[in-house]
Amino acid sequence: MATVNHVLTTERLVLRPVTTQDHAGLLAHWTAPDVRRFLFDGAILSPAEITRALQDSARDFAAAGYGLWLIRERDGTDPVGTVGLRPLEDLGLEILYSLAPGAWGKGYATEAARAVVEYALGPLGLPEVLAEVDEGNAASVAVVERLGMTQFQVVSGLLGPMTRYRRTR
Repeated sequence: MATVNHVLTTERLVLRPVTTQDHAGLLAHWTAPDVRRFLFDGAILSPAEITRALQDSARDFAAAGYGLWLIRERDGTDPVGTVGLRPLEDLGLEILYSLAPGAWGKGYATEAARAVVEYALGPLGLPEVLAEVDEGNAASVAVVERLGMTQFQVVSGLLGPMTRYRRTR
């Protein structure tokens, strides 16, 4: 069977699946206060939780073709964030993304998330992709709206109301 590398490229970005070599970088990125404010309900992930996320991603890529991607600029070497698909309860897969503050305001979240949503609805064959956004996260609301997602539910979250969005094929 052919090996699939799951690398996605856009006009400005390269997305590649995370590996165990990304552990230290992910730990630093995901524990930065500005990054985790709306991610993981504000929790600070432990090194063991990062390891589990990497293992889950590797398993999901091998079994189903999705997981977590590291985002970097095409002409850069340092990661600028992450984007991925993960189960949202039993509803389906949700898109998630995080960017380093130095990469904010450049459209990278929309560009990376669009590549993953199109991959999910196209080659992966998913019927829909979901998103869950914390109340007050105006930047993420703008991203999911630019992706063509529509609101379908508001649920309680640890930090307050969460709005759920979906985009279907």
